[in-house]
Amino acid sequence: MRQLPPLAAVRVFEAAARHENFTAAAGELGMTQAAVSYQIRLLEQRLGVPLFRRERRRVMLTEAGRRAGAQLAAAFDSIDAAFAGLRAEDEAVLTVSVTNTFANTWLAWRLGGFHLAHPSTAVRLWTSNTLADFAADEVDVAIRSGPGGWPGLAQHELLPLDFTPMCSPGFLAEQGGRLDPVDLLQLSLISAQDPWWAQWLREAGLDVVEARRTGMRLDSQAHEGHAAIAGQGVAMLTPFFWHNDLVAGRLVRPFAQLSSMGEAYWLVYPEARAKVLKIRRFREWLIEALDRDRAAAGG
Repeated sequence: MRQLPPLAAVRVFEAAARHENFTAAAGELGMTQAAVSYQIRLLEQRLGVPLFRRERRRVMLTEAGRRAGAQLAAAFDSIDAAFAGLRAEDEAVLTVSVTNTFANTWLAWRLGGFHLAHPSTAVRLWTSNTLADFAADEVDVAIRSGPGGWPGLAQHELLPLDFTPMCSPGFLAEQGGRLDPVDLLQLSLISAQDPWWAQWLREAGLDVVEARRTGMRLDSQAHEGHAAIAGQGVAMLTPFFWHNDLVAGRLVRPFAQLSSMGEAYWLVYPEARAKVLKIRRFREWLIEALDRDRAAAGG
C-alpha cells in the first residue's frame, strides 16, 4: 500500500521547488504566501526532513528537497501528459442534445458555420425530446425548451417560445382566402390536443373548454410544420423557425396574434464545465448566430 503524504502539500511543494520561491508558488496556485509556507511546514513535519532552508528573506532547497523536487516535477509532467490526451480527445468532439424541432428547423441547417469557425471540433447531434442526463449520456451541452430553472446547470436563454396558427397558401385559398379565429374550430387542426392551441384560442376570445382529441397527431413542431406545408391542415408554429418558409410562400400566417406560455429555448450545461473551451466556443457561436437570424426575421 502506498504511503503518500498529503497530496495538497505535495502539489504546493512541487511548485515552490520549481520556483524556489514561496511568493511565485502562491501566485501560480492562487494561494497566499502564508498558506504555501504552512503546507511546506506540514510536509516537512510529515517526512521528518527539512526541504527548504530559510535564509534572511529567501528560501533555498536543501539537498533532500532538490532530489524530491526533481522527481516530483517528472511525476507531475507524466500526470499532465496522461490527462492531456484525454483533454485533446474530449475537445475533438462536442455532443449536443437538442429537441427534434430545434435541430430540424434551425440548428442542422447552420451547424456547418460552427465547423468552419472551429474545424478541429466535430459536432455530434443527439436529437431527442427527453431531458439529457449529462452524466449518463456523455452530453456536453443541451438545448432545452421550458421555463428554465434547472438546478446545477448554467442556463442561457436563446429565444422565446411563441406561437401562432399557420397553413399553406393553398389550404387558405380553399377556405376563401381568409380566416377568423372561430373558423379554426371547424377546420383540420394538426396536433389539436397540444395545449398551445387552447392557449391561443382563449387569447383570441374563444371559450375553449378542452382540447380536441381527433385529427392528426404528430410528435414535434418540425413534423407539424411540414404537414402544414403539404396542405394537411393548420398547425400551431413558432414563427422564428419557419421564417424562410413564410418568406418563400410555403406557409402563411392568417392571424397577427402571437401567444406564449412563458417558455423559451435555453442552452444548458453543467456549471462545472462553463470554462471548457469547446463549450465556450459553441455558446458564443450559437448566441451570435441566433441573434443574427432573429434580426433578419424582424426580432
